[in-house]
Amino acid sequence: MKKTLILLKRNIKLFFKDKALFFTSLITPLILLVLYSTFLGNVYRDSFVAMLEGTPATDAVIDGLVGAQLVSSLLAVSCVTVAFCSNMLMVQDKISGAYSDFRITPVRPWELAVSYFAASAFSTLIIALFAAGLGFIYMGVTGWYLSVADALLIVLDVFILTVFGTGLSSIVNSFLTSQGQISAVGSIVSSCYGFICGAYMPISQFSEGLADVLSFSPGTYATSILRNHAMRGAVEELGALGVPEFNTDIVREATDMSIDFFGTNVPEWAMLVVISASAAVSCAVYILICVLRGKKNRRA
Repeated sequence: MKKTLILLKRNIKLFFKDKALFFTSLITPLILLVLYSTFLGNVYRDSFVAMLEGTPATDAVIDGLVGAQLVSSLLAVSCVTVAFCSNMLMVQDKISGAYSDFRITPVRPWELAVSYFAASAFSTLIIALFAAGLGFIYMGVTGWYLSVADALLIVLDVFILTVFGTGLSSIVNSFLTSQGQISAVGSIVSSCYGFICGAYMPISQFSEGLADVLSFSPGTYATSILRNHAMRGAVEELGALGVPEFNTDIVREATDMSIDFFGTNVPEWAMLVVISASAAVSCAVYILICVLRGKKNRRA
């Protein structure tokens, strides 16, 4: 445990010592929030206006729905994509030879794996919580309908999704060995993950076949549970204003607050179980890969 803590401190220090990487990772959520509000804000607003046309819905609550959807999209993407940035140290150590040096020391493979994972999770969580803070400020400006319970649940969602993103990035990065591979994977994840998880465009807008395929993705449920916690207050406000349940159900389905798995509605607790289980499995798979690779190297 002492060796793991020493390695953990070393990895965290190296991440924060790289000022360019740290500040790039830190401002990425802010840039995404600006881009989302600029390019997606009007699209989301027009969509809500069309769904709530002829109802007592006010401009204030529609703005609240837009802000909540934008923030949930931001957090769903950032917790995973930032993890790939903060987890680059593992590959950089391979490039510099530090990883090979660690393997000939008394440090066990699982200790090395845990130190990389924990350092990346810690760094990613700091940035993700910063993104959540920006999101709360943005929702306060556009329309605050969050309850204290939902705000705390969003923080819990961010924590679980950060662990999942760190586990996923650790598995992928464990097979990378060059700077070019890091750049390629980072570009693919940054450009594709938002679509796969339904952050940019709700899964309900995809074709039925693609939606069925994406229903197996943990990212789909991560986005949905964030949408539920971020938008629940605004949707309840619609009901309080006298908006028919038919229209609020349309809002839920159109924004992926309500997700079907081959015709069966997935309850919120099940989404949480899927994300938590996926986070645990990704961590276990990563550590298993490192342990098996360590045994293979010792035999060689």
